[in-house]
Amino acid sequence: MARAATTSDAFNAVAEPRRREILNYLALQERPVGEIVASLGLSQPSVSKHLRVLRNVGLVDLRRDGRQKLYRTNAGAIRPLHEWTSTFERYWRHQLRRVKERAEGKVGRVEPELKERRNHDLDSNKD
Repeated sequence: MARAATTSDAFNAVAEPRRREILNYLALQERPVGEIVASLGLSQPSVSKHLRVLRNVGLVDLRRDGRQKLYRTNAGAIRPLHEWTSTFERYWRHQLRRVKERAEGKVGRVEPELKERRNHDLDSNKD
């Protein structure tokens, strides 16, 4: 099966790290291109290209205010990405819980051994 073009699939669009940076930056409020360029340290043509891809897949909306173009995230279009990644979030939470339980179990077994060693060391120092 052929891979979907970055311009038609949200999952492929966010595979590019700079696009994820732009989405993160736009998450809190809408911003003009110049502010995105200045904040992220990317070139203006690069930011414009990435914004065009994000707009084409519906992850970013554009609003004109006079001559200025303001970009903001489209939460509704981001929801499927969030729902998909939350599956893995649950998996990793489960895995971390298991690691924590195993570590706590080992600590519980090690503590009596340490107490026994300390007691032995104290007894041998008495002589």
